[in-house]
Amino acid sequence: MKYLIALFFICFSFTAKSQILNAESLRKVTDTSGFSGSVSLGFSLKRDVNDYFAFSSSTHLQYKMNKHLVLLKNDIELKNIEGNKFENAGITHLRYNYRFHPRIAWEVFGQAQYNKVSKIDFRGLVGTGPRFKLTTSENYKFYLGTHIMYEQEELSDGVTPLQRDFRSTSYLSFSLYPTETISLVSTTYYQPKLKDFGDYRVSNQSSLLIDLFKNFDFKTTYTFIYDETPALGIPNSQYNLESGFVYSFD
Repeated sequence: MKYLIALFFICFSFTAKSQILNAESLRKVTDTSGFSGSVSLGFSLKRDVNDYFAFSSSTHLQYKMNKHLVLLKNDIELKNIEGNKFENAGITHLRYNYRFHPRIAWEVFGQAQYNKVSKIDFRGLVGTGPRFKLTTSENYKFYLGTHIMYEQEELSDGVTPLQRDFRSTSYLSFSLYPTETISLVSTTYYQPKLKDFGDYRVSNQSSLLIDLFKNFDFKTTYTFIYDETPALGIPNSQYNLESGFVYSFD
C-alpha cells in the first residue's frame, strides 16, 4: 500500500545545500535588546517503490545589546532511501557585529559546513571586515560589506587536494518596504581567491515576505550560486526556489 505523510513546520530562507551562506538572512530587524530568532523542524515519509525519509532542522538565534550583535545559525538536512543516506548537508555560522559608528560596524565570523551533493566533505572559514550602511531611510536600506576570510576546503571528488586559501568576500544587500506588510530583501556575494581572481564564487538570494499576522510571514526565496571551480562532476551553477511560512520570536 502506498502512503505519504509529510509535515513541514517552516520553510527557512536558505537551504543547507547552499554553498555560500547569506548572512543578511540571519539579521532580525528589532528595536528591542536581548534574544530573538526562530526554530524550525521538517520531515517527510513516503513509500512507493522505495521507502523515503527526509528530515531538516533550522535554528537561528540573535542577541542584541547596545552596539553589540551576535548571530548564530545552524541547519541540518538528511535524506534517506531504503536505509541508505544519499544526501545530507549541514552548516553552522557564528557572527559578531560591533557598531562603532551609526552607519559602520565591524564584523567577525566563523563557519563550518559539509554537503554530500556538492562533494564538500568539509569547508571551514573565519573572516573579518567592515559593514557600511549606505542609506538612512526606513523605507529602503542598502548595506555594503567588504571582508577578508581564510578558508579550508576538503572535497570528495578524488582529484582536488586539500585547499587552504585567503578569499575576499564582499556583499551588497538591500531591503525594500513598499507597504507595512510586504518586504523584499536581496543580497549578492562575490568571493574571489586572493592569489587567483579567476577562482571565484558569486551568489544571490532574493526573498519576498508577506506579513500574515503577528510573528507569521509567508516567504518565497530564490537562491542562485555560481562557482568557477566546483568539485569534479558538480555543475558551475546551482539554484533553488522555495516558499513557505516563517515563525519568529523575540
